Amino acid sequence: MSTPPRSAYAAWIAVCVIWGTTYLGIRVALEATPPMLMGGIRWTIAGTILVLAALLRGERLPGPALWGSLALQGLMMIGFGNGFVNWAEQHVPSGLAAVTLATSPFWMSGVEALRGDGERLSRGSLVGLLLGFTGIVVLVWPDLRLGDAAGLQFTLGVIALQCACLGWAIGSSYSRRHPHGGSVIAATAVQMLFGGAMMLAAGTLVGEWPRVNLEGRGLLALGYLIVVGSIGGFVSYIYALQHLPVATVSLYAYANPLIAVVLGALLLGEPFTTRTVVSMAIVFAGMVLVRRKKTPAQKLPQVSGTRREALS
Repeated sequence: MSTPPRSAYAAWIAVCVIWGTTYLGIRVALEATPPMLMGGIRWTIAGTILVLAALLRGERLPGPALWGSLALQGLMMIGFGNGFVNWAEQHVPSGLAAVTLATSPFWMSGVEALRGDGERLSRGSLVGLLLGFTGIVVLVWPDLRLGDAAGLQFTLGVIALQCACLGWAIGSSYSRRHPHGGSVIAATAVQMLFGGAMMLAAGTLVGEWPRVNLEGRGLLALGYLIVVGSIGGFVSYIYALQHLPVATVSLYAYANPLIAVVLGALLLGEPFTTRTVVSMAIVFAGMVLVRRKKTPAQKLPQVSGTRREALS
């Protein structure tokens, strides 16, 4: 086996950093755009740019026969996945949101276990699931108050983050069983367009347009999410996957929450306490147990870069 080029490791580091910063980016971008429209603008523009890139590379876009499947994936992984995260970060600190979203592998394992052709949960995986969710409880429990408005909004935000993980897990499970073939970039671009269009429609239906204020650092954050978070992160991820083992690339899932927590504390004054560190350690221990033994069928799916990144 040939030695991976240094650029592959640079791309992996870029994934760790970029996707770790998108939680902060979402929090700041909410100053310029409400949650659904922010996601709709972000993914529609990113998808359009990737479509043009695919066409310039001479790649064919997925035909109408695949649009239904890609639209469903866009709904679950971008509409639900990113949409719930955007809404939640109105009430939940960005670093805490990133740690909470680390439960995504637990939801994925649970969804797969419920399918007739999915892998059953082992004893170690069950322990990992319980341990991981225990870490989340340790993290959020002191702020789960239903008796006041702020506590209720925080609680609903935490629930929304878990709904985001569930949407990602269901969409990922579906897409593994409905491969699109052809160009990864082209299929992902179409998926982004469907997801972005759905979020624009949702934002319009709930009357978000009057709240749009495209100026200041919120606008800069939105641009960052589009160019660096969506496009730069995705391209880096695909390049890393082409040259590095999947197990190595997937380690970004451990780096992202840590980066998000540190950035949130340094730039936005978000809490970074001993409880945060302890809860992160518990969640990461659960992730190790859940990911410890994977069959070939459980490897990252073909367009998993979009799936994971859609959460952030």
